[in-house]
This record gives sequence, structure tokens and C-alpha cells, in this order.
Amino acid sequence: MKPIRVLLVDDQALFREGLATLLSVRPELRVVGEATNGLEALEKTAELNPQVVLMDLRMPVLGGVEATKRLRAAYPHVRVIALTTFDDDADVYGALRAGAVGYLLKDVRAHQLVEAISAAARGESVLQPSVAARVVAEFARLTEVQSPTPLAEPPVERLSERERQVLRLLASGASNREIAAALRLAEGTVKNHVTSVLGKLGVRDRTQAALQGKALGLL
Repeated sequence: MKPIRVLLVDDQALFREGLATLLSVRPELRVVGEATNGLEALEKTAELNPQVVLMDLRMPVLGGVEATKRLRAAYPHVRVIALTTFDDDADVYGALRAGAVGYLLKDVRAHQLVEAISAAARGESVLQPSVAARVVAEFARLTEVQSPTPLAEPPVERLSERERQVLRLLASGASNREIAAALRLAEGTVKNHVTSVLGKLGVRDRTQAALQGKALGLL
């Protein structure tokens, strides 16, 4: 299988170079280029055709949120993961609204970052646990504001108990590997459960599954 093509976007040269070194030792990944700001990220994407872009948010010339919005509009097949120092609401919701499929902080462990890149390339969403919890909480708040009448009884019977366990863990931001460890299952079995959960909830990715699960009272 061909390695995943990754573009690094960050205005801090030392961090960018360290990240490139870290990822270059992984055979499943290939760092195809680096960019120092959002505008350069757009140019590099057109030139290098990455599958996944690791995007810092606060950069000169063009910030990561606006760059993500433009990049997703021009290259919808490219997956963007926000990789930043900041986790305030404006950054989190701005990046996700712009089309980022993931949001990670720069203190993330190396193996978690590699798993996130692989997941994004497969079409999955990846959120740091603290960020995932805030997104779900914000969705719940908006649901309460916009739905003054009680919601219909959630169709909890549609998910098995194991699927609900998987849903709760993925809503916390856990990867398939972490879910497998927590539930003592094979990673392939977890992948099958996640696929089943997404299908039963009628959603495309893990973030939407978490939001839908919260709306239906499953979390």
C-alpha cells in the first residue's frame, strides 16, 4: 500500500522540522512538503497533491481557519487536521466549520498523531478527547436552545449494547486502537462496530456519530 501523503503547515520552523523528522520514520506516511502559512499551504496543495494536511491555525499572511475553508472548497478530497497549541472555542468551532476533519493539540503523543493521520486518510474524523467533549456539549446546548419541545424517545434499540459502548468511547475521542484496548476486542472488530454504528445512525464520520448520539440521548 502506498504511504499517505502529508503536508505540514506551521509558521514555526523548529516545530515543523521536528514534526517532519518524527513522521518520516513511519513507513505508512510520507511528508511531501511544508508550508509556513495558509496561502503557501494552498499553493503547496496544488503542487504536491497531499492526502492529509496538518494545519496550524494562528499564522501570518493567511490563518489556518480561512486556509482550511479555501482548501476544502478547491480540493474537497484533501483531509485537513488542525494541529495547534490553542483549544479555545473560537478556534475549535471555526476550524470544524471550515471543514477540518480533526482537531489535535500539539502536545498529542506521536502514536496518536500517526493514528489520526491514518484515520483522516480513511475518511474518519479525529478529535482530541477534551475537544470532542466540548463539541458534544456545545451541540447539546444548541439542541436545547433550538428544541423547546421534548425530543421523541430515542431509538436506543437500534444499537446493541456493544455498539453503544463503542459509540461512547469514540465520542470521547478514542481511536479504534484505544477502543479495542478498553473493550478487549480486536481492532478489526472495533472497526466493524464503528462502521455499523455510523450506518445505524445515518452519519458519515465519528464526529457526526458523537453529535447524533448526544441528540438521541445515547451518550
